[in-house]
Amino acid sequence: MYNRKITILYLISNLLIISCVKKDTTFYTDIEPIIHAKCAVCHNPKGAGPFDLITYEDSKKRTKMIAEVITNNYMPPWPADREYRSFLGEKSLTKEEKSEILNWIKNGAKEGEKKNATTLNLKVTNKTKPQPDLIVKMPNPHITNGLNKDEFLMMKFPFELEQDTFIKKIEFVADNKQIVHHVNAHLITYNDSQKKNIYNGDRIVNTEDFSDQESFKKLDLLNDDDSYPVLTPSVSNYLPGSEAVDYPNNIGVLRAKKKNIILVNDFHYAPSPYEEKDDSYFNIYFSEEPASRVIQETQLGTFGISKITPPLIIPPNEIKTFTTKAMITQDISLLTINPHMHLIGKSFLAYAITLKNETIPLIKIDDWNFRWQYFYTFKQMLKIPAGSEIIVKATYDNTENNPDNPFSPPKVIKERQNLNGKGSMRTSDEMLQFIINYLPYEEGDENIQLGL
Repeated sequence: MYNRKITILYLISNLLIISCVKKDTTFYTDIEPIIHAKCAVCHNPKGAGPFDLITYEDSKKRTKMIAEVITNNYMPPWPADREYRSFLGEKSLTKEEKSEILNWIKNGAKEGEKKNATTLNLKVTNKTKPQPDLIVKMPNPHITNGLNKDEFLMMKFPFELEQDTFIKKIEFVADNKQIVHHVNAHLITYNDSQKKNIYNGDRIVNTEDFSDQESFKKLDLLNDDDSYPVLTPSVSNYLPGSEAVDYPNNIGVLRAKKKNIILVNDFHYAPSPYEEKDDSYFNIYFSEEPASRVIQETQLGTFGISKITPPLIIPPNEIKTFTTKAMITQDISLLTINPHMHLIGKSFLAYAITLKNETIPLIKIDDWNFRWQYFYTFKQMLKIPAGSEIIVKATYDNTENNPDNPFSPPKVIKERQNLNGKGSMRTSDEMLQFIINYLPYEEGDENIQLGL
């Protein structure tokens, strides 16, 4: 009996030792799923990344760089604090994922056994992504000024359809991601009897040279009798790092007519000392059904519904915090939010305080990065009750210690107050905006999943 107990204990101890010995970490077994989910979505031939991170060879030759950027939390880019509020499409690595990659690199970056004929995840190749029903392009690629100055343009993208059509999504696709900074687009629809030719007029106008009214005339946007056509605002937006969102089928569908124009009222090219070519375009996805709920948009701060306190003026060699607040007068369901600042932004915090003095966290960014700005979409609709106050606090660093400061030595940076209907904010100006896409609240909104 004693010998039998010894044997059992011996076997158990051996099993425990074996279970504690971790198998070798290899690319194909352990690392590839992480790289494809968090890195290759941008680092692929069609993505924003400057090189591919798809195959073992892609990662193996960049192990030193990978270790450095993930150790310093520089990549993957996801500025928002995941502990404060979680969103769709989060790209940041978990502690476990980061540890797995670093251990793999430390132990020789082993390849392992390749399981499939292709290592390229379907999500990365976009094979599962539906093809657009229509692509609307520029007539010719745009060549930037090469003067190392911001360029603000108004552009029109006309398109015709065989009949009135419902549109599920209009997606802006940036061609030259190094210089396309932001885009705000609207949809103009025309009645046949009011507009004969939507292709007349200029396609591009520099808005720093002409007012909005002058630009509309040069682009020939008005009806033939000089009346204004129907315009649906903010049908497509773009910022560095942003991705178009698919909402549930009954939300956000547009109605296009036979004659239409996508009007980009603010096409911003970042400064470049060289002439650059850009051939950006729009993907249009049709819908069989109309929308039962129309998305609404508002914004706090610069050009918005709430003033900034104190006024947005950042003296040189100072770090300064500003606040903007707005009261919500009806129950709303938040879909997507977009915090926006420029180069000397340091941190951004937004939350709501209800009438019951409860705090609803919205977004927290401790280390602002002008190069990575997102339209953050909630995983489920987020209810903000009537009477709540949305509060935004933003901090700016106008010191020489800020490597993104556009001026050396630092000088006063503020909003441009007197645009006179011309141009837009330069990169070296500052803004404090919090853009909100929402729906009037309906019972059960909190349970509706957003995204695919």
